[in-house]
Amino acid sequence: MAVPVKDPSLKPLADNDQAEVAQSRPSRRRPARADLMALGAYVLLGVLVCLNYWGDVQGRVSSHLPTDHSWFEWLFAHGAYSVRHLENPLFTMRQNAPLGVNMMANTSLLGVTLPLAPLTMLLGPQVMYALYLGGALAATAATSYWMLSRHLVRSRAAAFAGGAFLGFAPGIVHHANGQPNFVSNFLLPLIVARVLRLGEPGRWRRNGLVLGLLVAYQIFINEEMLLLTALACLVVVAAYAVQRPAATRAVAGTFSAALGVAGGVALLLTAYPIWFQFNGPQSYRGLQGGVFHNWGEDLAAFVTFPRDTLAGDPAVEQTIGLTEQNSWFGWPLVLVAVVALVLLVRRSLAARITAVLVVLFTVAALGPRIRLGGEETAVNGPWHYISDDLPLVEMMMPTRLALVVTAAVGVLIALAWDALTPRRRPVDARVPAQRTGEPETAAATEPARTAGPRATARRWLRPVGYAAITLALLPLVPRPLPAQPVEPPPHFVTAGGWRPYVPAGRTLVPVPIPSNVHGLPTLRWSVLSGQEFPIPAGYFIGPNEKGEGVFGAPNRPTSTLIYSTMDAGKVPVLTAENRRQAVEDLRWWRASVVVLGAQPKEAVLRELMTGLLGPPQRVDDVWLWDVRPLVD
Repeated sequence: MAVPVKDPSLKPLADNDQAEVAQSRPSRRRPARADLMALGAYVLLGVLVCLNYWGDVQGRVSSHLPTDHSWFEWLFAHGAYSVRHLENPLFTMRQNAPLGVNMMANTSLLGVTLPLAPLTMLLGPQVMYALYLGGALAATAATSYWMLSRHLVRSRAAAFAGGAFLGFAPGIVHHANGQPNFVSNFLLPLIVARVLRLGEPGRWRRNGLVLGLLVAYQIFINEEMLLLTALACLVVVAAYAVQRPAATRAVAGTFSAALGVAGGVALLLTAYPIWFQFNGPQSYRGLQGGVFHNWGEDLAAFVTFPRDTLAGDPAVEQTIGLTEQNSWFGWPLVLVAVVALVLLVRRSLAARITAVLVVLFTVAALGPRIRLGGEETAVNGPWHYISDDLPLVEMMMPTRLALVVTAAVGVLIALAWDALTPRRRPVDARVPAQRTGEPETAAATEPARTAGPRATARRWLRPVGYAAITLALLPLVPRPLPAQPVEPPPHFVTAGGWRPYVPAGRTLVPVPIPSNVHGLPTLRWSVLSGQEFPIPAGYFIGPNEKGEGVFGAPNRPTSTLIYSTMDAGKVPVLTAENRRQAVEDLRWWRASVVVLGAQPKEAVLRELMTGLLGPPQRVDDVWLWDVRPLVD
């Protein structure tokens, strides 16, 4: 991505005439009307994506990932609880009692939930979740627009199109179904821009410091997206070095010094949290069975329209199978992208580097075995030759490497649109385009645009190019995310009726016990009570007996009995051993009260718990078993 003409160290990454850009935009620091219009459009798109939630923000969750939706609501409540009680946000005892949850070892979004804690206390976690989700999408598009318009392309329209795709790409919108950590990418364009400024003469300390601060902050938002960005930047720098060896040698020392400062600052700020992530209580090493390692992209997915777009059809998911839709670009955009690369790759260094990113990360995203149309072929993919025991690799999901392809396609859209845009001559024609030693700029490589057959051809090509890009993007305009109703929490929970029954150091055991499969409504009890009482188990990643990461707490005999009863719809024959195990599990959970609220399986669960613990009390709108006499 390019920089102003006063920044010759970075300019070569974009083939633009920066003298022209700098003179035609003298007030870069002041947002223009076009900038404000772009931001407004992105905000409206963010509202559109979350529209179904706003119909009943208190009673709807994602119908695609309802448990993830509730988990992130819980995270907003965790941020508020940590600030309100001045507790260490890296660890919590509000889930998985009595062991707790290592928040650094989970997608805790601390860089968002802690600063927004006052708003969460004021508005509640459900409202905060919906507000933030749309805002994160819009903010990512806005910072992408800023990076493109200030450092890569002249045309604000080109930057708008690229920014809109980067913020609302199909894979990003698909993750918005319950995973706001993967739409919180607003720092990544700033990080990329800063990486490309590290070679700027005389500013290595400042550039390194700013990059280090950005990286440290991103660690508390999404480490996985930071890793993908780092890999992409590594490829960009390497591809540039191969094509511009002399320019690379000229700035290598400054670049390295600035990178060292950035690494030192980031390490200083995040050393303890990262140590806590891998060595603190409830930390783990890898995921059991390499659960994500086999999850690669389907080749057919690249030309398929994604579900949550104007052209998408939910039924197509049944033909391709398990996927996050990270690469679902639709065939028109794939066709336009290929044509754009063919036309731009000879004249634009930025396009050549983009092509390298597209090819490398497309191949890398295919996983250990090539799949086509939902069927696994006999052809090995690149991940077949990579051990899933390697650090970092063991936690990576190959399909998510396609998100780098998404970023590259967004840049390519901006480059293609910009290439179609008429160029304005520099205000001062005496300033030569090559005076800073910038190679292969647009002004240097293109002859003057004079009247004649070539100019006529350009005039014909321009509307066709604009139409092709627009028609390729229109089918990918997002639709409101699908939402579903969720059972409201009991008044007993929200009104604080539980307080006389749950003294300090004891837990409230909701039925069913929350997990990544069962107990979605009961996890929300913790959310909507402000996490004022701890609960057993929950939805998180923690260690098993071998230290491997698993989803949720290992099941106790009583939680297993509850889940099997729910699935079967009838109570099994209970034995004295079942009752003994129930009391033992309640002691392990440090339970003081067991609570069952209204839900579809209420009758069978009440029968089960009555068989285990005896008759319940009816308190407010719940069935309650005060188990303190049993466990004390």
